[in-house]
Parts: sequence; C-alpha cells; structure tokens
Amino acid sequence: MPICLAAGMAALTLAADAFTLAWTHSVERSEWQEDWRVQAAALQLAQARVRGSGAGMEPPEGAELRDGWWVYRQPLTLPRLRLAVSGATVDGWRLCTADQGCREPEPLLAGRGGAAATIEIRPGACAR
Repeated sequence: MPICLAAGMAALTLAADAFTLAWTHSVERSEWQEDWRVQAAALQLAQARVRGSGAGMEPPEGAELRDGWWVYRQPLTLPRLRLAVSGATVDGWRLCTADQGCREPEPLLAGRGGAAATIEIRPGACAR
C-alpha cells in the first residue's frame, strides 16, 4: 500500500508500505528515528530509537541501549502523522524508504507548489 505526503495544496504518492522518519532534536541536537508500517488504513509504529537523552528526550521504560541508540517499542497506531515545519531545527525531516533511500519531504512537495507549516503522511494514494 502506498503512502501520501501532503502540504498545502501539494500531494505526492510514494510506493512504500514501510518507512523511517528521522530528524534531529532542536535543543539536544540528537538524532531520532521512527520505523512506521502501513497497516490497513493506519500507520503503526514498529520501533523507535534516539541517540542520547536530554531535554524532553528521556527513553521510555523498557528501552535498551544498543550501539549508542536507545531502542524501544511502544504500541501506537495513528490514522496520519502531522509534521510541524518550524525552521527551528538543525535540519528538516527525513523520510527513508527501502527503494528510494532518505529524502527531505519539504523540497519534494515544494516542487509541486506546496509550502506549508505542516506536512501530513497518511496511508494510501493521494486523492487527485
């Protein structure tokens, strides 16, 4: 099942049933990564990891330290993800898929006329 990226009036369908969302924490400058899977009409968090801990980044109970990353699983299923685009971070969001590697969604959508304060990721193809 594909996923839809949308911002403002722009939308882009990606052929992926799983993806990793990565970013750098704006205060601690530590990297976060979340692995998501498309499950029917929802997105399911498969695993998350953070390199380090600090302000607002405490690993949850049960997290394990592996090669410098706090790795954990938490049951979370959402109909969509909404990513804030603040400009206050070191770098933007990175969306990684098995067949296309890692890319920043903002430039992908900006090239289609989308400039917004929020990027939405949802399961399924984008409506035309």
